Amino acid sequence: MYTAISVLIVIVCVLLILIVLVQNSKGGGLASSFASSNQIMGVRKTTDFLEKATWTLAGAMLVLCVIAALAIPRGEVGGKSAIQDQIQKAPANQIIPSFGTEQGAAESTPATTEPAPAGE
Repeated sequence: MYTAISVLIVIVCVLLILIVLVQNSKGGGLASSFASSNQIMGVRKTTDFLEKATWTLAGAMLVLCVIAALAIPRGEVGGKSAIQDQIQKAPANQIIPSFGTEQGAAESTPATTEPAPAGE
């Protein structure tokens, strides 16, 4: 069902793009091609039709997008995520290497209380 709604959204979007591109801001878009002696529709009727078609397609796209949001499949497809699997498979007691920066490294070197001799 989600796929069918997505296809309908794409079709409505393409039709809306075509309707908007046909329009001209001053009413001369589609009506200008009918300027010959055989007028099918007048300029005013053409702009009314294009405006109604634009609003209808915009409303249809809004409704289809809301329906698509409600129809998104929400079932678990693959179970848990890969991160959760890694967390569960990690060993319980991990040993962190010290690299000589912890207290253990300081204890292994003898502490000298005598100051170092100054350069001669």
